[in-house]
Amino acid sequence: MIGFLRGILASKGNGYIVIDINGVGWQVTVPLNTEAYLKPEGSEVMVHTAMVLREDDVSLYGFSGEGELDTFRKLTSVTGVGPKAALSILSSFSLEELHQAIVFQDTSALTRANGIGKKTAERIVLELKDKFSPEDISGAGAPAPAAAFASDARGEALNALMALGYTRGEASGALTGIREQDLTSEEYIKRALKNLF
Repeated sequence: MIGFLRGILASKGNGYIVIDINGVGWQVTVPLNTEAYLKPEGSEVMVHTAMVLREDDVSLYGFSGEGELDTFRKLTSVTGVGPKAALSILSSFSLEELHQAIVFQDTSALTRANGIGKKTAERIVLELKDKFSPEDISGAGAPAPAAAFASDARGEALNALMALGYTRGEASGALTGIREQDLTSEEYIKRALKNLF
């Protein structure tokens, strides 16, 4: 198993990079927003890797950090989500945005990724919602995407907390700590206020 690769970015194409390591070019498929893909050719890069073996193919997938790699593995564990779909999702969101969409069960946000339909998004949320905790959202206290709070009890609670004088970051951070999904807006507000004190 190859844990990571470090070398010189020799070239890059649509969704992949070639890393020169001691004269050997390793082709690695990567998300379009990963750090190694965004660097200029000739730069030193390092990617954490996952190898996917199939009957007719051996592919290396690379990620800028272990968080991306872990999320890729979780996504590909979902029924019907292969490496290409997982990469499409990772290319469409920052890790914080993706984790928030899953924690808040925001399937409409997930369908923004190329090739991800409503049923696939629902399956991702169903199978992964308990595998990401609010602590996984590394931007804890950072504003959640507006869609994550759209027109539901959490959204009403968010607006109410902001009306009470809390910033969007404080309010969304407090709501992130509430795992229950079927509370009324009043219950969300009460629990969020406890988190804020």
